[in-house]
Amino acid sequence: MSALIDKLTDYGCKVNESMGRFLNNEDFYGKCFTKYIHDESFGELGEAIKAGDVKAAFGAAHDLKGISANMGITPVYDLVISIVEEFRAGRMPDHALTTWEEIMNVREKLQKIIE
Repeated sequence: MSALIDKLTDYGCKVNESMGRFLNNEDFYGKCFTKYIHDESFGELGEAIKAGDVKAAFGAAHDLKGISANMGITPVYDLVISIVEEFRAGRMPDHALTTWEEIMNVREKLQKIIE
């Protein structure tokens, strides 16, 4: 499993800082990472942005922010953090759709790591 950790680290993730949350168990982290990649919040965020639903967008973005932070998936976290506070304030950022598309591109690259 260290190959996964190495690849994520090379991609800019701070996995080593997060391993304590996963009992320093790389297999456990790998299982959680697989679930993370398939988390419904990715799609829900896009749907909410396209619908102009700030409340739903905030919920999905907040979920992604927390999960990404806990797992050390910095590339997604950094993108989500750029929009979540606007949603919290009840505003739809002009760059929300573009940011979501970037998040999905990162997700696709992360998904390829485990394929």
